[in-house]
This record gives sequence, structure tokens and C-alpha cells, in this order.
Amino acid sequence: MDSDGTRDARGTHANSVPRPAEPFEGPVVPPRPARAPDVPPPGAQPSHTPHSSPPRSPVADWLDQPRPAVEPGIWRYGYRPPKAVRPARRLAPVTIVGFVVPLVAGLLLWSLWRHGSLPYQWAVLKLVTPDDWWWGGTTTPKSYQGAEAVTVADGVFFAILVFAMARLGSWSDIIRHVVTRREQPARALIAALGALIALAFVFPSAFGLGWNALPVQDPLFSLIVLITGDYSVFASEALTDGLYAFITLLVLWPFARIGGWWPFAKEALAARGRSRAGQAAQPAVDRRPSQWPELREAGQHQAADLLAAEVHAGRMNDVDCARVGRMWTVARARAGVSSFSDTVLREGAAAWTHPSGHRDLPGRGARHDLLAGQVRIGQWVAGDRTPLGYGGAGAALAPETLGTSLLAVGPSGAGKTRHLIRPVVESLGLQALTGQCAVVTVCAAGTPLGPDSAYDVVVRLGDPASVHDLDPYAESDDPDEVAGFLAEGLAGDLDSVSGQRAATALAQLLGPYRAAYGRFPTLPVLRELLEGEPSALAGLRAALTGDEHGAMRRELEARARQSGSAGDPGAVLADRLAVLDRPAFAEFFGADGGGARAFSLRAVAHHPLRVRIDLPERGHEEASRIVTRLVLAQFGAVASAGERTHFVCLVLDDATGAVTTESLRRIPRLRSRNAGVVLALRTVGDVPEALHGPLYAAVGCRMAFSGVATWDGGRFADAWGTAWVETRDVARHTVFADQPMTRAIHALRKLVTGKAVTTEAVTVRQVERERWSASELAHGVPAGHAVLSLTSVRGEHAPPLLVDLRG
Repeated sequence: MDSDGTRDARGTHANSVPRPAEPFEGPVVPPRPARAPDVPPPGAQPSHTPHSSPPRSPVADWLDQPRPAVEPGIWRYGYRPPKAVRPARRLAPVTIVGFVVPLVAGLLLWSLWRHGSLPYQWAVLKLVTPDDWWWGGTTTPKSYQGAEAVTVADGVFFAILVFAMARLGSWSDIIRHVVTRREQPARALIAALGALIALAFVFPSAFGLGWNALPVQDPLFSLIVLITGDYSVFASEALTDGLYAFITLLVLWPFARIGGWWPFAKEALAARGRSRAGQAAQPAVDRRPSQWPELREAGQHQAADLLAAEVHAGRMNDVDCARVGRMWTVARARAGVSSFSDTVLREGAAAWTHPSGHRDLPGRGARHDLLAGQVRIGQWVAGDRTPLGYGGAGAALAPETLGTSLLAVGPSGAGKTRHLIRPVVESLGLQALTGQCAVVTVCAAGTPLGPDSAYDVVVRLGDPASVHDLDPYAESDDPDEVAGFLAEGLAGDLDSVSGQRAATALAQLLGPYRAAYGRFPTLPVLRELLEGEPSALAGLRAALTGDEHGAMRRELEARARQSGSAGDPGAVLADRLAVLDRPAFAEFFGADGGGARAFSLRAVAHHPLRVRIDLPERGHEEASRIVTRLVLAQFGAVASAGERTHFVCLVLDDATGAVTTESLRRIPRLRSRNAGVVLALRTVGDVPEALHGPLYAAVGCRMAFSGVATWDGGRFADAWGTAWVETRDVARHTVFADQPMTRAIHALRKLVTGKAVTTEAVTVRQVERERWSASELAHGVPAGHAVLSLTSVRGEHAPPLLVDLRG
């Protein structure tokens, strides 16, 4: 049975991706000698030569696999572009007739000419030649000049006849179909065969053939005799051989053009020259990636030898190779090559290990290629809609496509978590171990997204045993920024509350409180201030008595005046905060006396962390939605600020109620900030209807799983648009003959076949049709499949195509 390689015996899978024999449990560093035995001492020449054959390992084979540049979404590991299938071309009957009819006519005319049966056949010849060459009143030659003139006339007529047949007939189409459309060297060989046949007809005696020669060489020799007036001119072998060579070249010239001999010969000679040059100068560096050629070219032979030894000894896995390769790229960009080599020689495969000490995940459920940054999620299904390069290839996701954000819609049980969310989270976690990525996953407690040991931070909201807490203020010191994402998290899904007014109300309390106490309030205190609790407001007023707090006092007084007025968002915000101010969350969200360590989402913007936030299991659906909205708002704020080199991704296993107007404004901006989000929904109905269009426009990747409703499919159909397709309409019309003979023939044909004589009218049109209709998405996608479209951060597109998620 086929599998993804995670449960096969080691090394038995055809395209298995290497990993350690046992999963790492904590900061384990594999054993390594102080100095590898094959590392030369300082100053010595590199020991590795291009012809050496060190023992191979699965990691080395994995490194050396080709990874060609491909279209977005194609699994690059071991990919080989399919050969273009040349459509079968058939000659049209009119083309064949156009070749045969002039040929038959030419043969008939040549036969009549040879027998002298054409009227006025010799009139032109006698007109241009002297009369004493002929017997009076006849065309019988009187002297040798007349006989030679007849031979020349035969040659001229033959040349005119061949030229006329080629021009009037469809010879060019036949030659194009048989010869010129073929690739080299088949084209040259077919033309050479044709030239050989032509030479056999021109020089039959040279080939030992008994038929008469075509009038090519004899007319030329006769013309020379007429010009010189003497046969003795042919006593010169040089002249005779030159004439034969000229005739041969004259015959070969059209075949050389048809067969493309000269371009083919130049290319062959150039390739031979390159081959000789390559043999004369053997490459100084083995270009196999497992030999670290870039380090050798930079002169770092000791580091390259050490890393190659680690790879072939099995002490490096794919995570180590990707991590060291990334640091080499950084070192070259920052002119830190010497520091890089020192670290490699000192720590070997364990250099630049992730701060957690992990060098792999405890287990893998999908196939990953860390050199390309891809995770395989299925296989593109070959079909009429599928481009040639995609058909049968693996379907893969990478940061370059996730950077445009991804929306996945499918009912429960369609496989969103199993086939999409878990592979993506797993891939981003592996890339985080290489320092290239940070990932934040928000899911319900118990969702199978890997064990806790696969993450650096696990926040279990509502679980007293949770080690970490979620900072509701994202470690920010700006009251306006905090008020913005708090307002979005608390009331972003409410049409009755203006997001700007909610943010202003929160800022009027958060700013004064921070000015007075140097920190933001806990959620219970903020709830009391929003409710307008007199004692809470009085205490805050008393803490702002200094002259330096004049502006903050005015902010607080404005909030106090607005409290309780019509349209005041304070009461609604307080009600939403009451959902989080429950006994189950008493020790969370920065509560006083909470034992858990507060985790700020801002940390992922600075460190390659793996974070999982578990939402309450049951009974707190509204609180879960508020937290999800708050995390999405915080992520949009922290991911859009500052500069960083690693990719940051937020994965929402259930984005129900999380999408707001403000979040849809932020998502497109993440594309230029090296960040992205993955949103999974059961139905688009979980998003306010007014946001359906902006949601599909904000993301660059869209995925519709099998079983979506027709109205959900309609949204995808609108987003994917239309494409031009070619249609053929065939109409059959009965033929009505006017002539009696034709009518009789048609009647006889109908009597024999039982069908009336008809003609076909074929109309070919270009029409615009939906790429995928709502009905096709709802009823035509098989179970275990999905329709996926991708857009990369560079603007490359993959059209919506069917993916087999089990392939």
C-alpha cells in the first residue's frame, strides 16, 4: 500500500525525505568527534576530489535530488517536467490531392515530351538554333550540335516541369509535415535519406542501378559542348570532377535547407567543443549539494569537508542542512564568512541549533522539503483543465504562497485539519527550527496538531495547568494601538458598534490608567471603568492629580461624560469583557496573582517561535471567538511593524466570527511584510455577508473542499472568474441536388446506406465561461479532493485546479 513515507522502513520509500532514526526528545545533540577524521589540518589541501566516492546516506541523496524552478504549487523535490505531447497531425485530403494531381500531371507531360507527342514541342528550339543543325523540314539533328541541343532542351523542360509541380502542388505542406516539423536529428536524417534517393536517380550508375538517369548531368555536359564546340574539353579530369561536384551540390542544396543541416552541424560542433573543454579542465568543485560547493568556492574547504562528513555519516538531518544553509546565506550577505566557518568547525551539525535545543519534531505526518520550504498536501489531478506541468505532479504549499494568505472552506469532516492545517503547521514548525519562520496556531483544545513538545509555547486558556498565559495587550506601550486591537477583538463583529468609537472609548481609559500606574489595567478593572463604576473612576482620578497628567485628566473626564449616553459603546464593551471575566479565566489575561507566564504575540516578530493557543473546550464559544479575533488583530498589528528576516504565519483552524472589516484591511498588507494568515471556515456564512467579497479579494490562495454548499461555491466561482475556451458546433444539413444525375446518385446512396446525403458545417468559437461553476464545486468535487488556486508573493498564479488530497 502506498504511504507518505512516515511509516515505511527507513530508506525503502522511493522519494523518502530523511529524518533521524529516532525523534529528538529535548535538546539532544548527536555524538560527533572533536575533529572529524576526514577534515584536513589547517593549511592543508582539501582532501575531497570530484572522483572520490564517500559512503552515501539518505540525507545526501535527499540533498542531491533536483529541485527545478517550477510554477507555484508544484512539489519541486525530484520533479521532472513532462514532455510536451505533440498532437497527432493528419494531412487534409485536399493536401494529399494537391500533391498527387500535379505529380501525375507532371509524369504525363514528361512522358508525352519524351515521345515527342506534344504539339509544337521543338518550335522554340528550332527558333533559337541555326538551321544547319537540322535536316530540312524535320527535327532530326543533322550534326552533333543538334543532338546536344535536344539534350539541353530536355533538361530545361525537366527543370521547368519540376518547378511548376512544386509551386502549383502542395509539396511545401507535405515537406513540412514529413520533415521540417520534426526535431533534430530526425529532421536531418529524413532529409539525408531524401537526398540519397535523389542522387540515386541523378547518378544511377554510381549506385549500380539500371534505370535511366534524370536529365540533370547530361544537359549540363551538352551545354558545355555547345559553348566550347569540342568534346576534348572533357579530357581534363579536374573539369569533369568539378562538374560532378557542382551537380551533387546542386542536388543536395534544397535537402540541406529542408533538413536544417547547417544549424544542426554548428550546434553539434559547439557541443563537441564544450565537451572537449570540459574534459580538458576538470571542475575544481563537485557541484553536488551534499558536498557544499558554495563553501568550497568561497575557499572554506575545512567547513565544507566537515559538513560533508557529517552528512554522509548520518549525523545531519534535513533540518540541520536547511539551518546551516540559511546561516551561510546570512553570513555571505553580512560578510561574516570567517565567523561562519569558525562556528561550523567548533559545533559541526549542531551549529545554530534552535533555542529550544530541538533539531526535529517528535513526529511527522506529511512530506516536507525544507530546502524548498515546501510541504506536500496532495497531487494535482490530470485533466482537460489542468496545465501540462501540473498534471500528476505533487501539490505543495510554501511561505511564498502562504505569504499572500489562504482561505479554506469546507464542511466538517472534509479534511481541512487533517489535509491542510496540520501539514502546514508541521511544515512551519520545521522551518522555525531552521530559523526561517515563526508560526502561531489557534485551535480548539484537543485538535490533533501535534504534541506539546512540538511547540515552544502552548497557551491553554481556561486550563489551570497551563504554563503560559496570553497577554491581551501584546506587550505594547501605545494606548491607541492597544485600544485598536482590543476594540476589534471585543466588538469587531458587531454592526451596531462603530469600531472607531469603541477604540476611542478604550483609549480614553487605557491612556490615563497607564499614565497613572505605568501599566495597563487587568480585564476586570477595565470592565469596571467601561461600566462607569464611580469608585473605579474616582480612584483613577485621584492618581492623576499631578500637573503632568492634565491631558490624561481631560481624556478621563470626556469618557465619564460619554458614559451612559445614547450610542456609548462602553456598555457593549463591558458586556463583551464580562465573557472573558469569568471564573474559568480568573488566572488568565494578565490577571493579578496568575501563576502562568504571560506570552506576548509580539515575540514572534523577533524570534522563530512555535506557538499554539488552545481555546476552551466547551461552554465558552463566545469567549473563543473573542480570543480568536483578538489574536488576529494583534497579529496584524505586530506583523506589520518593524523589519525581520523570517516569515511569520498565523493559522486559524476555525476562523468563525474572526474576520472583521479591519482585519480584512490588514491581511493584504501582510504580503509585503513577509507574513500571512491561514483561515479555515466551515462555510462562508460564518463571515458577515457584507465581508464575503472583501474576504475573497484579500487572500491570494483559495481552497474549496468537497461538499461545499452551492452558495459557498458561488462565491468561489465569482472570485475565480472566467476563462476563454474554444467550442466547436457541428451542424449537419441535407444536400438537395439540382441536376438529375446528382439526384439519382444521392437516391442510390440513400437506398444503400439508409441515410440522406448531408454536409457538415463546423463553427469554432472562443467563449468566456466560468473556471468552476457553483454546481461543479458543490457536486462535482470527489470526496478527499479540493479545488485550489494559488498566488505567490511575486505575483505568479496557479489557476484553480483539482487536487487529490490523498495522493
